[in-house]
Amino acid sequence: MTRTSTMFRIVLPLAGVGLLGAFVWQARAARGVASSGRDAQPAAATQPVTSGTRAEGRVAAYPGAEVTVGTDISGTVARVLVQEKETVRRGQPLVELASAEQRAALAEARARIGEAEANVRLAEAQVTRWQALRSQDLAAQQSLDAAVRDRDAAKAQLALAQATADRLDAVLAKTRIVSPIDGVVIARSVEVGQPVQSGTSLVTVADLQRTRIEAEVDEFDAARVSLGATVAVSAEGFDGRTWRGRVEEIPDAVVARRLKPEDHGRPSDTRVLLVKVAFLEPTPLRLGQRVELDIGTSEARKP
Repeated sequence: MTRTSTMFRIVLPLAGVGLLGAFVWQARAARGVASSGRDAQPAAATQPVTSGTRAEGRVAAYPGAEVTVGTDISGTVARVLVQEKETVRRGQPLVELASAEQRAALAEARARIGEAEANVRLAEAQVTRWQALRSQDLAAQQSLDAAVRDRDAAKAQLALAQATADRLDAVLAKTRIVSPIDGVVIARSVEVGQPVQSGTSLVTVADLQRTRIEAEVDEFDAARVSLGATVAVSAEGFDGRTWRGRVEEIPDAVVARRLKPEDHGRPSDTRVLLVKVAFLEPTPLRLGQRVELDIGTSEARKP
């Protein structure tokens, strides 16, 4: 056997052993990578969710900032003194009802007051006269008592006439409907010559500087909303613009949903919290406009 063949027989087995070791090392390394990947998955799953609670709502006025003015009496509209979008002040006349009949009745009542006052003066004089005669024993006590009775009856008639005049004066005042707040006329429901019944709505006035959002938060998301939470407000037609808001009121009870969800995947029969959101900046949004909200967490809330 030659020297070359002998070396070949020695080297060949050693090379095979080396290749086998390399294969084993690669297999173990691959298993280690897979195992480390599996171990990292639970940690990734426990990462906190950063997206906020989605909700829908409408722009609404604060309580007392939107008032629908009606009439307490029946009548016919004589004058409409404002137009829609007109700015009005508290106490400014909005509508006047025909009042000729009420004015005539009030004038009659005031005339009766004058008559009753004259009767009281006459009755007082009669009592004074009968008292003088009675003190001189020139008149019977019965005559004095009758004079006193007539005086008291005259005073009662005067009080009745005054009460009637006051009542008619109040009715006349109701024919002149005024604005209860400063604001803008957002709706006018009547025209001149239109007959109206007691309770009919005439004009709606709103203070457009005092608006907020009434958001419908699904009852299942109630625990994720807190006072002071920051809110991003958006609306269709504004090219992706958003405005800042903050949760200022969370009710203690859920109510039936009023808005039909835009997302058809969300249930429409769930009950909702009517969460109130205050604007933190001016917006071009209109009263009653539908908006979408992304409600985050309160800045003061601890994780």
